[in-house]
Amino acid sequence: MPKETAVYTHGHHESVLRSHRWRTAANSAAYLLDELRPGLAVLDVGCGPGTITADLAARVAPGRVTAVDTTEEILGQAAAVAAGRGLENVGFAVADVHALDFPDDSFDVVHAHQVLQHVGDPVQALREMRRVCRPGGVVAARDSDYAAMTWYPETPGLGEWQDVYGRVARGNGGEPDAGRRLLSWARQAGFDDITPTAAAWCFATPESRAWWSGLWADRTTDSVYAELAVAGGHASAGQLTEIAGAWRSWGEEGDGWFMVPHGEVLCRV
Repeated sequence: MPKETAVYTHGHHESVLRSHRWRTAANSAAYLLDELRPGLAVLDVGCGPGTITADLAARVAPGRVTAVDTTEEILGQAAAVAAGRGLENVGFAVADVHALDFPDDSFDVVHAHQVLQHVGDPVQALREMRRVCRPGGVVAARDSDYAAMTWYPETPGLGEWQDVYGRVARGNGGEPDAGRRLLSWARQAGFDDITPTAAAWCFATPESRAWWSGLWADRTTDSVYAELAVAGGHASAGQLTEIAGAWRSWGEEGDGWFMVPHGEVLCRV
């Protein structure tokens, strides 16, 4: 697979968007919030259905947010979220993070959440994000780390899920353990003023366990990820059904606990 070519492992199945729509600036970009102020120009790379985008736009208004992703379909959903919140300071465009169609020094803040794990060349992506960021601005990236995800109790099947997911993601040209690599990638991209941090999501209440396990059970059998897992020879349909069952069993555990760790970098230009 060419270096800059990668397949988005998750796709935009409802079970994926169920997760993405839950994301907010508070639960997914807290490390960036102190850098935001009214009047800034922001580029949101890989905006997805736009919930984080809308939060950023509300914080920097009357400054503008430009939200980019790879398809018009998902940008339409993000535009609907912005419109539903009455935000008029958001623009949308299809873009490839490896070659952004913006002039140098266009934005004060360039942000990417859960993007670099899915691209073919994360260092080149960060170079482009740096190029379009003005001197004195910041490039912010946050990515999860699948190998570091942990849970209790040790439900049979979830270890297999972790292994299969890693093989599928790498087979698609991505790096599922991106969180631990962000600092290294940022240095390779030419940044020398970097604040690296880490944060985690935790799903341990009955409601959050049911939500998290349900969306992963559905994603394991019904999404693009499931199709790619079978087509790539990483798992059979029967194996995926068993893994989905393991997710549902874990979700029913009264003391179930799941942690999703994230690496973060705030890079000053």
